[in-house]
Amino acid sequence: MTHEYTAPVPDVRATEIPEPGAVTIVVPTYNESANIRQLLRQITESVPSRLPCEVVFVDDSTDDTPEVIYEAAKDCPFPVTVLHRDEPVGGLGGAVVEGMKAAGSDWVVVMDGDCQHPPSLVPELVATGERANAGLVVASRYIKGGSRAGLAGSYRVAVSRAATWLTKSLFPRRLHGISDPMSGFFAIRRSDITADVLRPLGYKILLELAVRSRPRAVTEVPFVFQDRYAGESKSSAQEGLRFLRHLVGLRTASPVARMVGFGLIGATGFVPNLLGLYVLTVLGMHYVPAEILANQLGVAWNFLLIEHLLFRDRRLHRRWWDRAGRFALLANADLVLRIPLIALFVHRFGIGVLSATALALVTTFVLRFVGTEALVYLPRRNRSRTV
Repeated sequence: MTHEYTAPVPDVRATEIPEPGAVTIVVPTYNESANIRQLLRQITESVPSRLPCEVVFVDDSTDDTPEVIYEAAKDCPFPVTVLHRDEPVGGLGGAVVEGMKAAGSDWVVVMDGDCQHPPSLVPELVATGERANAGLVVASRYIKGGSRAGLAGSYRVAVSRAATWLTKSLFPRRLHGISDPMSGFFAIRRSDITADVLRPLGYKILLELAVRSRPRAVTEVPFVFQDRYAGESKSSAQEGLRFLRHLVGLRTASPVARMVGFGLIGATGFVPNLLGLYVLTVLGMHYVPAEILANQLGVAWNFLLIEHLLFRDRRLHRRWWDRAGRFALLANADLVLRIPLIALFVHRFGIGVLSATALALVTTFVLRFVGTEALVYLPRRNRSRTV
């Protein structure tokens, strides 16, 4: 649930300017109370004198960050809103999408709440977008004049570089012209935001925007990544795993890519299948029931990977036991269908056994993929009743 703080705390929107600001600064926060006053002070010193602005904090904190924002906002010459989320769906990326929906300006600038992104660059981001008639302006650490100096330690530098290389390798066309897809500091026109197609997971919302709803034109502005003002980085191994899951979800968004991923996951299912068959036969079980039981291990393995990698955003359409049952039925029907198909290809069409087997494998694979999408992961149709 997302809600905006109201009384008994002071209404900081009382000083709101008559018309929407030229820029809405969206700041996602998670336990950043020690940085809030410094951030708002920097915004006050560098933005309002150059263009009207408003600030929207989308807060997932478990500390007193919202209260600190309200107190600090009393001295701000621009409206400040706090949207606190009881359920932080989508992580930091989900928070940014919530802030974009609440924005009232033509331009939305996204920046972190730890003071590593200099607010003094906000007017330049918007001005560059207007001059270039761009829909997206990225603050980049990797073009001339930029620097990643604020990244603490060689480990974080290496991780950042590796993540940038990986994303640009996976999405060369979508990320063309973006040197820093990992940047959390950018400006986007509100008219170029297609929030309904976004599926954020974790903290790399720029990657999500660039891949799912590439704005009409993109340009970049160099910036120097600052040292964190206070507190510790929220980066962790768990966030790294979410990032990798996010990459897989983005890369398999098209039907063709999903089919390829479906096939690769199916191939990995041979490992638990063969391992189970070996163990069961060593224990003395006949190879026929052993093969049937071992096949279920492969089915379970494939189901878990497909659930978390290919169809993560479609799992709410049915209960897990319903999805698992349907998937197992399709996977086992594949075995039943394959033998009659091979016989049909050999005896009816005169195809050689090896060729017929390969053709049957391809045919049942396509049918299984289509069936999995249609019968397991697509939403149910609403049935209307006639009165």
